Amino acid sequence: MTIPKRVRIVEVGPRDGLQNEKQIVGTSTKVQLISQLASAGLTNIEAGSFVSPKWVPQMASSDEVFNIISSTLQPTYPEIIFSALTPNKIGMNRAVEHDIKEVAVFAAASESFSQKNINCSIKESLERFNPVMAKAQSNNIRVRGYVSCALGCPYEGNIDPAHVAEVTHRLLDMGCYEVSLGDTIGVGTPETTAALLSELLSKISADKLAMHMHDTYGQALANILISLQMGISVIDSAVAGLGGCPYANGASGNVASEDLIYMLNGMGIEHGVDLDKLLIAGNTISIALNRANGSKVANALLSAG
Repeated sequence: MTIPKRVRIVEVGPRDGLQNEKQIVGTSTKVQLISQLASAGLTNIEAGSFVSPKWVPQMASSDEVFNIISSTLQPTYPEIIFSALTPNKIGMNRAVEHDIKEVAVFAAASESFSQKNINCSIKESLERFNPVMAKAQSNNIRVRGYVSCALGCPYEGNIDPAHVAEVTHRLLDMGCYEVSLGDTIGVGTPETTAALLSELLSKISADKLAMHMHDTYGQALANILISLQMGISVIDSAVAGLGGCPYANGASGNVASEDLIYMLNGMGIEHGVDLDKLLIAGNTISIALNRANGSKVANALLSAG
């Protein structure tokens, strides 16, 4: 086994998490969450998304959020990457206006999901990124890629790892420094995760890959463990288990950052995150959303006093 000594956590709660919550969250609440996550030691925080508010109303205040980040949080935490999802040239232009240092783009490994989610084929979705990548390169902005439905699709079922590898290669060839493999509907198991990574790692270096596990069937930590054992050292997670894919039956959100940190602590893997401060962030946003905290660790530790 090649378990890494240190793991970099990409906190996606403020974007991927909140955009899938039913409740619209105010700017001040979002900034409070991001600030608490930064205080907890997270160095990669996906803070918003530059998309049309018509399609993703939860992200309508991203410009306001990044204005506050630029004026207050970034000077306080100069080492932290506050990133944004930018699916098209318009979104990329907004990212440049806010002097954002890293953005993300996404494509699906499933043709059906791509058509139903963004109304175009996988090929067309990748072609849309050409002006985004060009703008990023000219402005010295790093680009991270996502591949949705890497372990299963709500319309097509199982996805051939070769299809995931093809999309991943395309994103890397376009200039993404890293690609995060998303189990969008949370159907992956340790066996399918190992099969996927075996395919990709035969041609792609582990330091180019990250894992983005949803916990719909309670398999996220098990899948992450397999990923760690296969050399992956970057994991996406969301505080309090925020989010959930609207296309997945019973979707319970992303793997909770608190649960991930607890597991890493137990394995002696470094990550730089203060679990106590993270618990405060997760509990605060859960109260604001009037929802149960999706982290088992948070519920256990908070109930224990």
